Amino acid sequence: MPRILITGASDGIGVEMALQLARHHQQSLQLTLAARNLDKLQSVADQCQAHGAQLLAVPTDVSDEAACRALVAQSAQQFSGLDVLVNNAGVSAHALFEEVSAEHLAWYEQLMRTNFWGSVWCTHAALPHLKASHGSIVAVSSLAGLVGVPGRTAYSASKFAQAGFFEALRAELKPAGVSVTTAYPGVVDTRIRYHGYNAQGQAAGVSGLKEEHAMPVAECARLILQGMERRQREVVMTRQGKLGRWVKLIAPSVVERMALAALQRPLGSH
Repeated sequence: MPRILITGASDGIGVEMALQLARHHQQSLQLTLAARNLDKLQSVADQCQAHGAQLLAVPTDVSDEAACRALVAQSAQQFSGLDVLVNNAGVSAHALFEEVSAEHLAWYEQLMRTNFWGSVWCTHAALPHLKASHGSIVAVSSLAGLVGVPGRTAYSASKFAQAGFFEALRAELKPAGVSVTTAYPGVVDTRIRYHGYNAQGQAAGVSGLKEEHAMPVAECARLILQGMERRQREVVMTRQGKLGRWVKLIAPSVVERMALAALQRPLGSH
């Protein structure tokens, strides 16, 4: 019976992963869901329970180290261990660096606490349990963690940090039989960019990226879970993403033009 913990489970990719797992495993799943919004979290938990999954819903802000450690401890105690940790919680942001004033720059640090440190703290707390079960870690990064995206300096920084951390950790944990899968979604059809920070550190309310060809969230979740089950090293989801990471090595200026083309408005326009 797999024991799986998912952070950021009240919206978007996290919700879809939880529901797909519940539908697939049904009575053979012990699932811990964590997010800040208790009402939305409980709604997802109820849907998963309707499929027969055993559920634990824990309101958690992963930007708080103590909350991360308490979450893992509660999950491991409830289900007598842990097999999979999915670090999915994250906050988006879209702002040109020059548009962020000194008084508003603090949200860069807060975003890093959520996107990077939250996954580090949860992973550190979960590590003894995962080593005992020869389990798996999944980190949901972004193509912005492979290629720097203009207008997303803070977001790219947090996702590059996350990608580097889990790449190094993968090698460290190989002798212990713990797999590390890093997923790199592109533009996915969720509301994360609308809720993310703008230059003033407030909810943007709009997306800064072109979204006409956004990947359906169900497909994104399916690919992440497939990578988790296969214990893949990485899941790069789009043809553009796979091409971009290799072109970056030989023609980085081409990748920069590709990144600029993804923006809703040209740099320098207001």
